[in-house]
Parts: sequence; structure tokens; C-alpha cells
Amino acid sequence: MSYILNIDTAVVSASLCLAKDSEVVGLKINPSQKDHASWLHVAIKEMMEEAGLSLQDLDAIAVSSGPGSYTGLRVSMATAKGLCYALQKPLITVSTLKMMAVAALDAPTTLLCPMIDARRMEVFTAVYDHSLSEILSPVNIILEKESFDELLHTNSILFFGNGSEKFMHLTSDPNAYFKKLDATAQHMTGLSFSQFENQEFADLAYSEPFYGKAFYTPFVKHS
Repeated sequence: MSYILNIDTAVVSASLCLAKDSEVVGLKINPSQKDHASWLHVAIKEMMEEAGLSLQDLDAIAVSSGPGSYTGLRVSMATAKGLCYALQKPLITVSTLKMMAVAALDAPTTLLCPMIDARRMEVFTAVYDHSLSEILSPVNIILEKESFDELLHTNSILFFGNGSEKFMHLTSDPNAYFKKLDATAQHMTGLSFSQFENQEFADLAYSEPFYGKAFYTPFVKHS
């Protein structure tokens, strides 16, 4: 049995989930993006007290490592690394986009495409199948009407996340589906527990958030 504290502040809301193996023990959510830093440590203390546990009882700490809000990622990574260092516990980093994909696994579409708003017509995105294998690795893109044409030609795709509305206004492809989904740290639990079992730990000294790469547009067909 292992206790893992899961932390996510990569998107608009911040959330904490305490898990026993992959089972949710406690969940806290803060919808206000402006006070993630002040909320986080208080919420961790309250969550551990409510569970009747001390921080030393934790076996690992997992953090949603991006892409996402620059400030949010810095806050959660600094918190996770600080706790790991003080408690001498391993650090686990989980892709924010994969965490979001877990929230959509019951979708009837062939593929899952989480999107995080990166302002203007830009989004952080990736494409997964239902085994969470990457069809498109996490990347920044500038959305165009033809984005994802190649994948949509042979697959139905669910687009979701706070960046997906931009693409909804661009595409009329019948294989493109859209849904509002809220992913939180509870959707990290299966991923972080699997990494814990496999001892897939991050380097505490050198780990940093994934902020995204240079912008480009994938799967675009030009006539």
C-alpha cells in the first residue's frame, strides 16, 4: 500500500488528490487561478489532517508537469520538489495533457485530443488513443481550419479542454466532436501509481515543467 499526493496547478483550477495506491482518499479543488500559491500549502495540510496522516506517511509526490500556465507550473513544481526534498520522498511527474485524456477515456470516439488555451489561436495539445498511447506528442500549435485533417479523415476525435472552443469555431468535420470536461488531480492517480510501481521517478535536482515547444501546425493538407 502506498500513499501518493497528486498536485495539479497547470490549468485554470488547482487541485490536490491524496491516493492510496490508485484509490482516491481525498480531493480538494481551488477554482481561483490568482491564489494557487497561497492556497496550495494550506490545502495540503488540511487534506493530510482530514485523512489522519502526516506528510511523512506519504510514499511519493506527483505533480502535473505541463504544458499549461507558466506561473501555475512553477508553483506546483516548486511545492512538489520542496516537499520531496524535505521528506526524502521520490518525485513523479505526469503530463498534464495525459492527465486530461484520462478524464475522457469513456468517450466513444477513436482518439482523444485535450487542448489547453495558450492565448490567441494557440493551444497546447496532444492526441491519444484509448490506451493513452501518443498519436501526437505534446506540442504548441497555431490552430487552422485544416489542423488534424489527416487524423480526422480516418478517425473520430473528441476535442476538449479550455482551448478546444477555438477549434470548434474553425472545423466542420463530421468526425470532430467537442465536450466540456474538467480534469483534476484525481485523474492523475492511476498514472502516478503506475509510475510509482515501476519506479519511474523524476530527478529531483533537474526536473522542470514542460512549457511547450516551438509552434507549428500538424496534419495540415495544402491544395
